[in-house]
Amino acid sequence: MARTSIKFVCQECGYESVKWMGKCSACGAWNSMVEEVESSRSRGGREDSVFSSNPFGSSQIERIGKIPSQLERRFTTGFGECDRVLGGGIVSGSLILIGGDPGIGKSTLLLQLSHNLAASGHKVLYVSAEESATQLKLRAERLGTVEDELYVLAETDLELALHGVEKLKPDFLVIDSIQTVYRPALTSAPGSVSQVRESTALLLRVAKTLNIATFIVGHVTKDGNLAGPRMLEHMVDAVLYFEGERHHTYRVLRAVKNRFGSTNEIAIFEMKEEGLAEVKNPSEMFLSERSQMTPGSAVVAALEGSRPLLLEVQALVAPTSFGTPRRMATGADYNRVSLIMAVLEKRLGLKLQSSDAYVNLAGGVRVEEPAIDLGVALAIASSFRDRPLRAGDVYIGEVGLTGEVRSVAKLEQRVREADKLGFTRCLVPAHSLRGWKPPGQIEVVGISTLTNAMELAL
Repeated sequence: MARTSIKFVCQECGYESVKWMGKCSACGAWNSMVEEVESSRSRGGREDSVFSSNPFGSSQIERIGKIPSQLERRFTTGFGECDRVLGGGIVSGSLILIGGDPGIGKSTLLLQLSHNLAASGHKVLYVSAEESATQLKLRAERLGTVEDELYVLAETDLELALHGVEKLKPDFLVIDSIQTVYRPALTSAPGSVSQVRESTALLLRVAKTLNIATFIVGHVTKDGNLAGPRMLEHMVDAVLYFEGERHHTYRVLRAVKNRFGSTNEIAIFEMKEEGLAEVKNPSEMFLSERSQMTPGSAVVAALEGSRPLLLEVQALVAPTSFGTPRRMATGADYNRVSLIMAVLEKRLGLKLQSSDAYVNLAGGVRVEEPAIDLGVALAIASSFRDRPLRAGDVYIGEVGLTGEVRSVAKLEQRVREADKLGFTRCLVPAHSLRGWKPPGQIEVVGISTLTNAMELAL
């Protein structure tokens, strides 16, 4: 008879203890210790006779220069935007984790990707642990993603699902989701730390052994982080977040980890009745509803990976009714906005201590790079003085604590994007113009201080 033992596992970090504690001693989370029963029997279960214990083949010490080089075999997803985020396509045998808020469109995205891959002649298995096969068929008919090479398995037992994988031998595998599948060898409930960790480890072994590119859907917590142990993100090859406001039609796919490409790229989709559609020109989309000659509105050029984005920064400064003025920032870093307001008050003499200030990046996008500082500062000053900024201007630059405007990376790409969309002038850091010829017909003006920028823009 198998021996069992009781342990308590933190659902936030995976820390194990022999007794219950109100506060986890590893991560400090309260009321996160959950009782689990651990069996002494082999955790390998049924899959040990099927999949090799070493997915990377025979192990031996080799000189790195003597190891034969191999080109990565990549498969296109049918979405150019998604290929950009993945570094050029899906690498064979990779394990990719996709997280996002409930109802944001993770299953819709993966069902459309599965259809595109199946339509190109690849065999795809979609394992659904949250919906029945009939429900998945209804969704596929609505999205127009019914394809002969797309196979569906409604199963929550991961080991049974993987025996189906061995029998079908698909090129691509989708697990929806990792929190709802379970391994019978473990007595803990689905979604617990032990189940998520062991299930992901098994999927990693299967992906590498059978060379199957695998997508895993992961739930997120109320803080926006992937549920389960942090180890989950270390085990997979790529971690993608599907972001966006539920009441907005636009979604952003962002890579926060990618062993086969850059982690700075984003893909933008629009949610329509027939599913997700790529946004080929996001700058034009973000500026399509911008009102002209309105105080508090400025256009900035941000950079996400290799893609420049023109975004509208909106600011509203109004007299406060309370002793402490209110500050809010949506899409921009709150601490960065507070810093810029302090610089405006100290260096330019704007009396903002008695005013509420609200800053918003239109379109629901989030940007943290300092290149938008100049646009944020000018939008706040424009709203405070109730004077619109000069029409046709784009603002690029980082603002320092002494009021100087500092240079930013890849200025030429940002200016070229502004020229392509018909803007007439760019205010950029003067230091960046040394030995550089502006592209196109757009006028580029170098500025060195925030005071200089205010004189030119207002």
